[in-house]
Amino acid sequence: MPKSQERCQEIREETRNLIIRKSVLYFAKNGFEGTKISDLSRHIGIAQGTIYIYFKSKEELYSEIFSISDKIAKNDKLTTLVKLPLPADTKIRKLSDYLIKNLKEDEMFSAGIALYTQRLLEGEADQSFYKTTEKMIKQGQKEGCVVSGNSRKLSELYWGVVYLYAVKNMYQTDFAMINSDDLSRVLLGDK
Repeated sequence: MPKSQERCQEIREETRNLIIRKSVLYFAKNGFEGTKISDLSRHIGIAQGTIYIYFKSKEELYSEIFSISDKIAKNDKLTTLVKLPLPADTKIRKLSDYLIKNLKEDEMFSAGIALYTQRLLEGEADQSFYKTTEKMIKQGQKEGCVVSGNSRKLSELYWGVVYLYAVKNMYQTDFAMINSDDLSRVLLGDK
């Protein structure tokens, strides 16, 4: 019995999503220059030509993957959180809860964080995560609930810990994920 047109479309979408999902992780681990389509296709478990059915080039696929890290970078959750009329320690705890929950439950989130950080280091991404977190840190320092220090460096430290656990989540299967209280403690100290 022939497949229905809807089922064929579902299969195409599933295959495209598989390519994207596996490629995000592969590019995050190997970078653009370290990724060959032949190696990537073996990693995914599909023929090399299948990738080219969905993407004209490695650059086009990478561009699609960049859009995933952009979605994470443009996440309104952080921007909305910083604007809420809440004490800074509450904002930091809510952000930490959100990040750890997503790191634990969504492999693509981990890859997106890793790719965003890689792009940031290469000068290809905006610094919205850092700047928005800095605002919370400055608010918390005024309120006396955030550790003293340079707000920029504290923001980098906080996101550095997030990046570390995103990468661990991608590379390791048996490790202890940090909990949100420990992540919050980076900025709040023992408060």
